[in-house]
Amino acid sequence: MEQTHKSGFVNIVGNPNVGKSTLMNDLVGERLSIITSKAQTTRHRITGIVNTPEYQIVFSDTPGVLKPKYKLQESMLSFSEEALTDADILLYVTDVVEDPTKNADFLERVAREKVPVLLIINKIDLLKGQHDLEQIVDRWHALLPNAEIIPASAKHGFNVAALMKRIVDLLPVGEPYFGKDALTDKPARFFVTEIVREKILLNYDKEVPYSAEVIVEKFDEKDNSIHIMAVIYVERDSQKAILIGRGGSRLKHVGIEARKDIETFFDKKVFLELFVKVEPDWRNRENKLRAFGYIE
Repeated sequence: MEQTHKSGFVNIVGNPNVGKSTLMNDLVGERLSIITSKAQTTRHRITGIVNTPEYQIVFSDTPGVLKPKYKLQESMLSFSEEALTDADILLYVTDVVEDPTKNADFLERVAREKVPVLLIINKIDLLKGQHDLEQIVDRWHALLPNAEIIPASAKHGFNVAALMKRIVDLLPVGEPYFGKDALTDKPARFFVTEIVREKILLNYDKEVPYSAEVIVEKFDEKDNSIHIMAVIYVERDSQKAILIGRGGSRLKHVGIEARKDIETFFDKKVFLELFVKVEPDWRNRENKLRAFGYIE
């Protein structure tokens, strides 16, 4: 019997803040990647799996490409660079306001790709007219002549279904890589850390969100409930004080917001305990980055 099932790895790359995570969540139909207006929200490669009887698509969201300032960002860049080497289809995401020459060396590597490249021009809802879009398309076509250009608005769901159809068309024939009931290759604890980290990004500014890392130390799941104990690591005592707030008020607020989203994600009642510890300069310490899962 002829094999007709399709499967493949579809990796999403691009600069920070162009809407990669929003697009992946739209394509997967689940909220797997955290989304904020701050750059560098995504730190890991996050996998979302779409299954039908006919195909399996393994999407991979990656950190925004940037010039590393410390070891954590070196690790984040390596996740993006790895995504160029193991894709069956590459989605390069940009938007209508980005300078196309930003991170030109990474773009040159994308231009050399042998796999199909779909260039997604996101946030087209911000444009005033068709002429503006045509100019942007022409500019990108000159930079990535082999890419197929698809204008979209991930935030409003415009052209996402057409993009999904094109991805399915381009998928290679093959057996599924994961079980047909799999949504992701990440463990449950990972999504707890991401949800808590998202709330920190949304509720604090300056250096605090970027200096914070979340580790789940206890994940005790029962039939109807989950008891979670998580530690938020920061780099300085002053950041710890800001994170906790007067009388613990700010940390309590983060905990309430995170617990609601975790309950929605797992569809169970959640008891969440948060603690804050100081781990000086963890973003530049290889042993800590290894312990936090950034280096294998």
